[in-house]
Amino acid sequence: MTDPRSARAPATPLVVHDPFMSVWSHTDELTQSWPTHWTGKNQSMSGMAHIDGKGYRFMGLVTRSGRDVPAMRQTARDVTPLRTIYRFEADGVELTLTFTTPTFPEDVELMARPVSYIDIEVASIDGKPHEVSAYIDWSTNWATGNPETDVIWGRHRAGKTEALFVGAREQTPLHRSGDEVQIDWGYLYTSTEPDMAADSAFGDARTLRDSFALTGTIPARDDVREGKPLPMPTHGHRGLNLNQSGIHQERPAYNVAAWSRAFGSVDKEKQAFRLLVAYDQVFALEYFNRRLRPFWSRNGASAIGLVERAWAEREALCARAAAYDDELIAQLTRSGGETYARVGILAFRQCLGGHALVADLDGKLLYFSKENSSNGCLGTVDLTYPGAPFFLIHNPALLEAQMRPICAYAMGGRWPFPYAPHDVGQFPLANGQVYGGGELTEHNQMPYEESGNMLILAAALAQKTDDDRFIREFWPLWEKWAKYLVEAGIDPENQLCTDDFAGHLPHNANLSLKAIVGVGAYGLLCRRLGKTDEAEEHLAIARDWALKWPGLADDGDAFRLAFDKAGSWSQKYNLIWDRILGLGLFPDEIARKEMASYKRRQDRYGLPLDSREHYTKLDWLVWTACLTGDQADFDALIAPVANWLDDAPERVPLSDWFDTQTGKQIGIGGFRSRPVVGGTFIKLMLDQAKG
Repeated sequence: MTDPRSARAPATPLVVHDPFMSVWSHTDELTQSWPTHWTGKNQSMSGMAHIDGKGYRFMGLVTRSGRDVPAMRQTARDVTPLRTIYRFEADGVELTLTFTTPTFPEDVELMARPVSYIDIEVASIDGKPHEVSAYIDWSTNWATGNPETDVIWGRHRAGKTEALFVGAREQTPLHRSGDEVQIDWGYLYTSTEPDMAADSAFGDARTLRDSFALTGTIPARDDVREGKPLPMPTHGHRGLNLNQSGIHQERPAYNVAAWSRAFGSVDKEKQAFRLLVAYDQVFALEYFNRRLRPFWSRNGASAIGLVERAWAEREALCARAAAYDDELIAQLTRSGGETYARVGILAFRQCLGGHALVADLDGKLLYFSKENSSNGCLGTVDLTYPGAPFFLIHNPALLEAQMRPICAYAMGGRWPFPYAPHDVGQFPLANGQVYGGGELTEHNQMPYEESGNMLILAAALAQKTDDDRFIREFWPLWEKWAKYLVEAGIDPENQLCTDDFAGHLPHNANLSLKAIVGVGAYGLLCRRLGKTDEAEEHLAIARDWALKWPGLADDGDAFRLAFDKAGSWSQKYNLIWDRILGLGLFPDEIARKEMASYKRRQDRYGLPLDSREHYTKLDWLVWTACLTGDQADFDALIAPVANWLDDAPERVPLSDWFDTQTGKQIGIGGFRSRPVVGGTFIKLMLDQAKG
């Protein structure tokens, strides 16, 4: 049996909070590469230990000058929902490095706090005392995605709490949007535990790292540079430089915020060096031309106040995170086994890290997803739909907060169409739909997809919370979108669905399922509000369509991809909501027939999405595995995912779109680090609903 904590991961989360603060290791060993942003661009951290006069690396590559600093031997790497733990050994000393990100989704105040704790613990393991010191730094490329941006730096203090900060000289918050965009506004903060003896400095990476590697200490000043002091402002970094062989060479101007601690003589008793990293974005999002501050600072809290509070609560939060991890991993394992637990562990921080939380002027929560590695769309409905199981389990208020911007936009007078929008902008600017035809044309819209999604999610939210206020607030929209589906009918015209990479498809049988369940979901909403006649009318339409659907889609041993395509087939993942909502529209034998077909069609790395290509979507695959409610069926479809996790050739945050025969991502760049992986929690959601 594989321990889901220590099993291979395509990429390992280190510090993951939102689409801008999202740092990963893309190699099995932490000393084989620099940590990077989810986009693959360096957001470097260097970690070193000095043991009995000799320098070693435990994080990052060699020093800037290329000085030979050997790597400690990595002996373990464990990943849990909220923590990542590495262990290293060298010269009789064990070093444990722990990243803790206490983003509890049940507690939005903590979830939205952009703070991660980093603990370095050392102990002798050979029975002898050793002189040990430790070092860690953060590059300015955490705060300036663009090379050669001028930066400024300094210190903040609140009582015994002290933090180094660095940010761009010219602050232009929210001045651009895009997909693979790193932040270049706001300020990076690093700090060590109050009352802990430690040294800190800001300056040239080569000088600081070489100093520690040679002496175990760093200069006690904030303008460190060999030859002459570092001026203020200065270039943060100069970006990548490749030689003729394509090998990465680092240029001299590369500045860091560094901390070190001399432990003195270390024996078998562990000694700790505790740090944290935080980020103040100043402004987080623009919401219909209104700039909104990060959730944690919405009431005027300061960055040093954030750091001060984080230190005051550290012990309780780290203990809570450890207990939370143990319980959630146990739940995932009981629900779906070790492979499912592996997926859930990796999906947890990634799902949260693909969103950003703010509060509107009236205090209502607004929670925005980002289509990472797709097009950068913000608040996309067909990201909210697959990710919904995660939030229905952990905090339904966050699902409502994702739906609210779409509803406010559709009710605000600008959206001209009778169906639901696709998005509300491109991250971090929520100023109106950018996908397809936007507000101007119906070109490349997703009418069936998004209308069905919103109706299904509205019914699921009301069912979970037993609260109708959100439904009542936007009732005209549910009426309008249900009317669109009813008038459009059971047989979709030639349009896109969420799997838009596959192109337009008329008569899409799986999209038809979404419309049927969506109309039924509207019937449930009517029933909740006492609209009895309207409820029965729409439930009757849904039942009638459900009776007709098998005849339209039947292809003998399975149901077709499209009603008019004999010999085709597809995953019918939308069918799962019939069971979740308790509609009972479709007989069980439909799911059983599909499941038998799926088992015959699996490849080494999973079940293809449909008969057109050998690729799959991880979120939909897990939904499909749940269709019959039979554990053996789920186990059969989830088993190949273990092969993919073990073999995936691209070392990127969990991809949700990959080739089922090669394991490779699809296309150039591929899908990675997308919040849709929250959909993999659907099995746990179903099991919890059973009690």
